Amino acid sequence: MADYSDESAKSVDEEFMRAALDLASEADVAGEVPVGAVVVIEGRIVGRGYNSPVSQQDPTAHAEVLAIRQAAKVVGNYRLTGATLYVTLEPCPMCAGAMVHARVGRLVFGARDLRFGGIRSKFRLADSDLLNHRLEVVEGVCTAECVERLQRFFARKRG
Repeated sequence: MADYSDESAKSVDEEFMRAALDLASEADVAGEVPVGAVVVIEGRIVGRGYNSPVSQQDPTAHAEVLAIRQAAKVVGNYRLTGATLYVTLEPCPMCAGAMVHARVGRLVFGARDLRFGGIRSKFRLADSDLLNHRLEVVEGVCTAECVERLQRFFARKRG
């Protein structure tokens, strides 16, 4: 879980995770699995995304990929060195690979994905010694809110 020695860093991470949670709510309203992501560079959100594979008919339209795509266009470079990606759910292997390729510097996520997690739960792609780039990983930011949105969504789907 998140280990903060600096309360201001914790506050910043929570602020940006709340922006990702707002996007997760948009996904929920659209009938998509409620996952939201933002890419932040130098304290500014430069990319936003929420899960939309169903509506876009695109299996790669995960929140992280959409946020990375937008951020790359905003900064004018496919490399997002120094960026932090905030996402409500642990990224899958595809999204983890996209972050490594984009050279994202830091990942902050809320809830673990025990079925498909590519960062901690199933694989460790973000900080693997086998790859040429590693991300700093912080997990457990706003976990209760992240989990609650997912549980509510799936309870409605099953209900």
